[in-house]
Amino acid sequence: MVSATTGTSTSVLIGQGQAGRSADLHSVRGTDIVVAQNTFTPGAYSGWHSHTGPAIVVVQSGEITIFRERTTGGRCRHHTYTAGQSFIEWPANSHNGVNQGTVDAVVAVTFLKVPHLGSARIDRPDPGNC
Repeated sequence: MVSATTGTSTSVLIGQGQAGRSADLHSVRGTDIVVAQNTFTPGAYSGWHSHTGPAIVVVQSGEITIFRERTTGGRCRHHTYTAGQSFIEWPANSHNGVNQGTVDAVVAVTFLKVPHLGSARIDRPDPGNC
């Protein structure tokens, strides 16, 4: 038997963006999944960092330029994402998100494989070539 409840239920869309490529993502039992909304004012940046697992990012508004390099070193790459686009930050890459636009950039991020009650972010040094 199913019990009925009364009241109101609402759903708020945090972000929606079209995937630019296919990816298989997996979580790990015992780790956390964390969802955050990050706002970057014009000129703001995240600082160089990586993550404990994949991070799915959806740009809600504005634009964000991601500078990335493998954590083991290599060639610097960058790409600017705009509202309605999504991308994945992989744990093998160090990256720095920069708002080079003129309005706030707002992104919704879902982090996988976060240590239970831990941080999804790992601070990294500036590679010096990006």
